[in-house]
Amino acid sequence: MLDFSDPTKLLLGRLSWEAIPFHEPILIATFGAVVLGGIAMLGFITYMKWWGVLWRDWITSIDHKKIGIMYVILGLVMLLRGFADALMMRAQQAVSFGDNMGYLPPHHYDQIFTAHGVIMIFFVAMPLVTGLMNFVVPLQIGARDVAFPFLNNFSFWMTASGAALVMASLFVGEFARTGWLAYPPLSGILHSPDVGVDYYIWSLQIAGVGTLLSGVNLIATIVKMRAPGMTMMKMPVFTWTSLCTNVLIVAAFPVLTAVLALLSLDRYVGTNFFTNDLGGNAMMYVNLIWIWGHPEVYILVLPVFGVFSEVVSTFSGKRLFGYASMVYATVVITILSYLVWLHHFFTMGSGASVNSFFGITTMIISIPTGAKIFNWLFTMYRGRIRYEVPMLWTVGFMVTFVIGGMTGVLLAVPPADFVLHNSLFLIAHFHNVIIGGVLFGLMAGITYWFPKAFGYKLDPFWGKCSFWFWQIGFWFAFAPLYVLGLMGVTRRVSHFEDPSLQIWFQIAAFGAVLIALGIGSFLIQLVVSFLRRDQLRDTTGDPWNGRTLEWSTSSPPPAYNFAFTPIVHDNDAWSDMKARGYARPAGGFKPIHMPKNTGAGFVLAVLSAGVGFAMIWHMWLIAGLGFAALLVSTIVHTFNYKRDYYIPADEVVRTEEARTRVLAGAAA
Repeated sequence: MLDFSDPTKLLLGRLSWEAIPFHEPILIATFGAVVLGGIAMLGFITYMKWWGVLWRDWITSIDHKKIGIMYVILGLVMLLRGFADALMMRAQQAVSFGDNMGYLPPHHYDQIFTAHGVIMIFFVAMPLVTGLMNFVVPLQIGARDVAFPFLNNFSFWMTASGAALVMASLFVGEFARTGWLAYPPLSGILHSPDVGVDYYIWSLQIAGVGTLLSGVNLIATIVKMRAPGMTMMKMPVFTWTSLCTNVLIVAAFPVLTAVLALLSLDRYVGTNFFTNDLGGNAMMYVNLIWIWGHPEVYILVLPVFGVFSEVVSTFSGKRLFGYASMVYATVVITILSYLVWLHHFFTMGSGASVNSFFGITTMIISIPTGAKIFNWLFTMYRGRIRYEVPMLWTVGFMVTFVIGGMTGVLLAVPPADFVLHNSLFLIAHFHNVIIGGVLFGLMAGITYWFPKAFGYKLDPFWGKCSFWFWQIGFWFAFAPLYVLGLMGVTRRVSHFEDPSLQIWFQIAAFGAVLIALGIGSFLIQLVVSFLRRDQLRDTTGDPWNGRTLEWSTSSPPPAYNFAFTPIVHDNDAWSDMKARGYARPAGGFKPIHMPKNTGAGFVLAVLSAGVGFAMIWHMWLIAGLGFAALLVSTIVHTFNYKRDYYIPADEVVRTEEARTRVLAGAAA
């Protein structure tokens, strides 16, 4: 409830020294490590004199390629935090039996599993997916940039600001203890009067604005900025899956914004949308959050289906089998993803008819997904398969994801769901499809397009180490949870009385350690690849013999991507272009109009995070001043027209002559 009775609270609100968790040694040690690491990093950047470069070339950049790279970096950084939470949960469950209560207090454990889910979905998977789409889509459709370059920069920094708020909750106050979807009445003001749920709300609201605007931007880019000749049915499959993904984002994320706004009103001004009295209905929240939540699953997985399509075609040396059926399957999945949300709460008591409808639609959506699996297998059939690292991730995905999908069909049967709902079986299924599908696909995509972004390949040895640690570690970590779920063990529990369960949790903890080795191998791969970049450098511009248009540019591509707009004749665009020969424009190269970098997106996002922090702590004066500054900054940026420049024709000629020599070598 709003409280204006004490003027001092207008400035500091609920913020006090008690908000710092001095009584939590784990948090204090973590805070100390973060501070020391931050000081060391800032000192190193200052010593290397990188501040100017960071500001000019990255923080203020509106180049879709650099923004895509920053999205991926954000996702990888947050992966370390989210996985640290997972490791702590697995360690707690492995030791907490009988009289041993483990090392995590229950309230801390509840924050950890909530933060783990929020971070992994919103600030790991979403930034990684958005980063790949940002980097690749304009290159695949022959565009110089996205439709709204400034909006792209603003979207990224809003996402990063939301992630910063989640990280701040670790050291100032606490995070929600509600689970990653914050169901009321547990998330209501009576059951959660602290700031944890407010951190949850404002971090997701701020990041959600960035995601929604990014979705609008990419839809406009794909629909309006394709190269001449690239009809809808000549678009690469990754571009198709990106289009469907962003349609889902634009349709679903306003629902998340609305439901969190209603929850905010319940908490701040005493409305009763989701309370159990005065006309409220908590189940309405559950419906709304899952009307967003189930399309969100496909927002994550559809782009990686596109990644696998590119990878399988490239490393099988063939055109993708059944291109049209892949497109139709993608569109069908997009539509059906809106007809299955209620399978997340079969046990709410909707009745046999409602449960039957949603059970049947859930089974139906597995059909187009299965069609994709068969298309990839038929693409591999009689192909010249090269088991490079991206292809390993793809084959690992096929095995893992299919098993996860079958357990999903099992859960789509309402009577079975009544038994398995809220059990560890559900946790195993969800991770089976998200890790085996989304994360494996993201790792394939990062490895596949890394040489396009940086000009050199990733070291294959450490890439294979990462894959095998992930693949084996995944089954050690989650196969025991299937067993425990069938035994009736519920999720979100930090302590168990039955000692016979301990061996299964210990096996799961061992699997988490193997996954940690997989993450460590990937980080080592990045360092080793950088140190060996001269040996791993891509001298052809097309290291994998790719088949889509992005490989027709140099590695890394110039700021303008294409010196002249390519003409597309085939959905296997780059293969077709190599067969026809590389053509120069008849009128010669001309100066290229480019928009200038701007720091406005960064400033607006920082102000948004400040307003969010003030609202979390009821610092009404600071929130009001921050909101006013936000409006003024927006108006100032709106009327700042001097944001353009030209790349001279002679500079374009020099770049393109060098690229022509590279492409001629690639074609030969």
